[in-house]
Amino acid sequence: MDAIALYDRVCYECSVQTTKAYSTSFSLGIRFLGKPLRTPVYAIYGFVRFADEIVDSFHDHDKKDLFERFKADTYAAIDEGISLNPILHAFQRVFHQYQIDREHVDLFLRSMEWDLKRNDYDRQGFEDYVVGSAEVVGLMCLRVFVDGDDTRYQELLPSARRLGAAFQKINFLRDLKDDFEEKGRTYFPGLDMTQFTETTKKSIESEIESDFKAAHIGILQLPRSSRLGVHVAYIYYLRLFEKIRQLPSERIMEERIRIPNGRKLTLLFSSYVRHQLNLL
Repeated sequence: MDAIALYDRVCYECSVQTTKAYSTSFSLGIRFLGKPLRTPVYAIYGFVRFADEIVDSFHDHDKKDLFERFKADTYAAIDEGISLNPILHAFQRVFHQYQIDREHVDLFLRSMEWDLKRNDYDRQGFEDYVVGSAEVVGLMCLRVFVDGDDTRYQELLPSARRLGAAFQKINFLRDLKDDFEEKGRTYFPGLDMTQFTETTKKSIESEIESDFKAAHIGILQLPRSSRLGVHVAYIYYLRLFEKIRQLPSERIMEERIRIPNGRKLTLLFSSYVRHQLNLL
């Protein structure tokens, strides 16, 4: 193995370990992707995870300065085809191999940067944030899933965007309390946190339900190598959504809703069986 191939492998492994450390659910979903797809998706997750951690977690440091450096290092890695940051090196390799749209990187970093300076959103701002923080991440993964088939990518693009939007909105709903109390953020447009009623909750849920229905159409059209892994993530978020829907609005403001690990494994097994029987 030559030196650069060894370095690539080490960097990809950093992305794998990052994903496993930060997200049990996402890691399990990746394991159900076709083997050639796993490493590039780990690399994408590692990139977005590090950016998100900068703006959400590093409170004892100058987050703005850290983010500016990370942003500059990202573009340098893409332009130069190498980085001494293992996470960024792995990401730039995937960026070039699968011809990820540079605008998607721009929009993602823009949304992350907004978390440093914006605390609430109007409708347009909310939609723009969701595009950058979630939809384009789904499109990066879609590039991997279709392995360079641009026709198929364009066909599946609308559904992939809706799936990313559904996941993000569920995250917002699940984390409503923590986002407001710990970070001072309110993502849903026009939401008065002192007046989070059943009517408001049902309105948000209706929007998420519409996203899920549109997304499911695209999942069924994915290549078999990626369909199961994406379906696993879809089912996990769908069950989380159903659990949230069953709870009164005041419970959402009291705790972070979760799916127990045992239940996650059951969902994964069920998805696997359905996939093997061509029942997805």
